[in-house]
Amino acid sequence: MSVEVLDSATIVNFVEDEEAFNISIRERFAHLDTNHDGLLSYTELSKDLQSLRVLETHFGIDIKTDPKELAHVYESLFEQFDHDSNGTVDLEEFKLETKRMMLAMANGMGFLPVQMVLEESSLLKIAVEHESTKLIAA
Repeated sequence: MSVEVLDSATIVNFVEDEEAFNISIRERFAHLDTNHDGLLSYTELSKDLQSLRVLETHFGIDIKTDPKELAHVYESLFEQFDHDSNGTVDLEEFKLETKRMMLAMANGMGFLPVQMVLEESSLLKIAVEHESTKLIAA
């Protein structure tokens, strides 16, 4: 993990760079697709979704959460990815939903920079690295 500074432009610029974004999405998808069938099952994707800890913390403090409520939240998140409701998520569905979620984060973040703790392999960390690379090249 590392502490990084980012703003909405960091995320938007990364998502709009189709080549960089698509490479990152394909790598992330391949990492999650543990049985290598080209599809993500609920089990495969839920591990990644659960790492978001949507309800398990409140302002960084762990809280006790009803397991049934948690299961419902993660099932709902999976359904957001499964656009055709066939019980699996293909690469295109994964890419579209990830893009939508990242742009929603950027929209909520606004233009002021924020400091965040990011996991090394997270797409937000990759977005920061992408921006840094572009700044160094300029």
